Amino acid sequence: MVYAHKTYATQLLEQEVLHYPTLKTVLQVEEVLMNSQKAISREGIKRALGGKIMHQTLNLILHYLDDSGKIYIGEKGIVWIYNPSKKLGEIVRKGVEH
Repeated sequence: MVYAHKTYATQLLEQEVLHYPTLKTVLQVEEVLMNSQKAISREGIKRALGGKIMHQTLNLILHYLDDSGKIYIGEKGIVWIYNPSKKLGEIVRKGVEH
């Protein structure tokens, strides 16, 4: 299969990365972002996690979440945008011909 556009995460898989994040770390970053009431900086995420995350690891997680459409990275910080609405899922499912 040939991809026209490679995501940041896909490009990283082709390179040698010193440390990949664990699922636990990805989930912790997601939780911080979901519970944030406003845009949060990378440093704010690190503080919320008690400073126990490497900058490179955090960047990899943020690029993954951005590529998957769960966050928006803007000038004022990072915002969680993913909304798994059950109503929207039902509407889409009913609206698609089978």
